[in-house]
Amino acid sequence: MDNKEILKHIDHTLLKAYSTWDSIKLLCDEAVEYETASVCVPQTYIKRIKENYPSLNICTVIGFPLGYNSTKSKIVETREAIIDGANEIDMVVNISDVKNGNYKKVEDEIREIKNACGDKVLKVIIETCYLSKNEKIAMCEAVTNAGADYIKTSTGFGTDGARMEDILLFKEHIGENVKIKAAGGVKTKDDLIAFIEAGCERIGTSSAVKMLTNKH
Repeated sequence: MDNKEILKHIDHTLLKAYSTWDSIKLLCDEAVEYETASVCVPQTYIKRIKENYPSLNICTVIGFPLGYNSTKSKIVETREAIIDGANEIDMVVNISDVKNGNYKKVEDEIREIKNACGDKVLKVIIETCYLSKNEKIAMCEAVTNAGADYIKTSTGFGTDGARMEDILLFKEHIGENVKIKAAGGVKTKDDLIAFIEAGCERIGTSSAVKMLTNKH
C-alpha cells in the first residue's frame, strides 16, 4: 500500500485546545497537497476553512471530548457545524449512560443526531478505553440501529487509543452499512497499513502526513 492510498483514508486532525489559525492553515494546506480524506478540526474554525478552502472536506467533533453534554446541546452543535460548512460529524456518546447500561438512551441520542446531520456523515465515538467487551458490543448494536455511518474507537483524549482487538470486535458486531474509524495511538506507517487492512475506512491522526512524508 503506497502513501497516496494510505492518505485517502486519513482524517488529518488537529483538535488541541490551543490550536491557532496558522496551525489550522498548515493542516489544510497539507490536506490539499496530500489529498487526505478530510481535515478534522474544532468547530470554531469551520467557517474560516470553508471560506479559504472551499473544496476541502471538513470534519468536526460534537460533545467532545467527554460526551456528557445534553442531547439538545449536541444537536445544536451539529446543526451549527453543518451550516458553517462541515460535511462530517464525529460525536462522542454519553459514556456515563453506556456505563449505566442505558443503551437505548444512547441509541436514541445517536439517532437524533443522525437526523440532524441529514445527508452528512455521522461518526460515533464510543471511547473504547473505558468500556467492557459487552459494552462495546452494545455500542456496535446502538450505532447500527441508529443509522450512523461510522463507529469510531476513540477521541484521542482518553486513557488509550485504537486497539486491533476492538477493530476485529467491531467487524463481528456492526451492521453492513456501518464503517469503522480508528483514532488515537496509530503512530507508524505499519500501524496505518495494519488498521486499514483490518477494515478501517478512516484513521484519525495528526501525524500521518509527517510520518509518511518526513515533513517536520
